[in-house]
Amino acid sequence: MSKDWTINKKSIYTPLGASSHAETERQTDDFYATNPESLKVFLERLKDDGIHLHESVWECACGQGHLSKTLEQAGFTVISTDLVDRGYGESDVNFLETEYKPEQVDILTNPPYKYAQQFVEHAMELSTDGDYVVMFLKIQFLEGKARRELFKKYPPKYVYVFSERQICAMNGDFDKYRQSALCYCWYMWEKGFNGEPKIRWL
Repeated sequence: MSKDWTINKKSIYTPLGASSHAETERQTDDFYATNPESLKVFLERLKDDGIHLHESVWECACGQGHLSKTLEQAGFTVISTDLVDRGYGESDVNFLETEYKPEQVDILTNPPYKYAQQFVEHAMELSTDGDYVVMFLKIQFLEGKARRELFKKYPPKYVYVFSERQICAMNGDFDKYRQSALCYCWYMWEKGFNGEPKIRWL
């Protein structure tokens, strides 16, 4: 990691090349908070598989901090940013307009689904060889002609599929949303990887 890059709230905007003049903001319906348990299970499985994320992780659509707090509890140093101010992290940071990411900082998030492909592409463009990009997405993300081209250019190294349905709560209201009919996966890219993806189950 660059020695002149310090992870703290006061220095977020300069190193990340953030813009506070986004043309559009995510609407309320685009915010679906991830159950922290979905991340805890995944992190434990990575340990079992001998896969190690870098010490520093950027949660670039942090919402109310559900994933960021879980990462911090697991011992990671976390950069938390979001386009919308939801009371956590640094707001007015448009990830899709950022121009810089230090080396050895992985990106992990549950992106707004309508921009999911753009998030993956931009995260990979910002990354350097050996960096990980980890996204919590529906299994249907594997479908589609446009995403087929994405996967040809950037094949995921692993896809961790949940055997049980995972809950994403609209606007972070987990008291209201207790059931889900959707299958979610953790998609894991490693910059520089060009092999065949491995499918694993959680």
